[in-house]
Amino acid sequence: MHYRTPLIAAVVSAFCASCLRLDPIEPNKPLTAGGYHVLFVGNSLTSTNDLPATLSAIATSAGDTIQVATEAGPNLALIDHLGGGTSAATRIAQGGWDYVVLQQGPTPAGICRDSLVFWTKLFNSRIRAVGAQPAILMVWPILGVGPPFDDVRVSFQMAAAEVKGTFLPAGEAWRAALRADATLQLYSSDGFHPSPIGTFLAALEIYERLTGRDPRSLPPLAFSNGQRLSLPEATIRLLQAAAHEANAMFPASPAVPYVPTTNPSTPSRGDHC
Repeated sequence: MHYRTPLIAAVVSAFCASCLRLDPIEPNKPLTAGGYHVLFVGNSLTSTNDLPATLSAIATSAGDTIQVATEAGPNLALIDHLGGGTSAATRIAQGGWDYVVLQQGPTPAGICRDSLVFWTKLFNSRIRAVGAQPAILMVWPILGVGPPFDDVRVSFQMAAAEVKGTFLPAGEAWRAALRADATLQLYSSDGFHPSPIGTFLAALEIYERLTGRDPRSLPPLAFSNGQRLSLPEATIRLLQAAAHEANAMFPASPAVPYVPTTNPSTPSRGDHC
């Protein structure tokens, strides 16, 4: 990620150091027939509180089935997965997926945005070859110092539009929830990784977009790490409404044309975005 002040650089350095202390991600179990099959490719924003398992738990509580697998590692951008940082390329090639969710950091305008579009195209050919759909997951800015929500969103909308993929506005669901209640603790103590509530909200947004089912119709149950999370019913309803608001405001197929700002044939290193 490119930042311009010593304070912001210090925050990012602390963030990256905390990423490196995460425990290794356990190998994924084979998926079985039935329901949706979703592969997540990302970094610690996906593995923290186990976003994929949380999505699966939400689906189960609603009588649906979403089987998930994850290829993630600390401080990875998308290109790092294709460079051997994970087994993502092998997992995609195994096939059987309905969606492959692509996630990286906030990705501001400039070289990071250009690189995101370039890398998404590299993934797209692999994903389409096995009959799956790429889903581009918008995250959220670093609290107080990252690029604004609009800047983050546009980067991921452009990437989704370039490959005719599905746009997942999880970061906008966070913004909608904070508009409704600014006291919500969506961030963890480092001001960037999601809290259990933040992961649950992101999973609600993804659930609606992939299944088409309005999360406001779900029972008032919350999950994180694939397990029940104790929250007041009023908070759960607020989060369900925020997820729906984001999906209603930002369509799955965005019409946001990509305009390069740098040379997209020379993308930045993964740990810069």
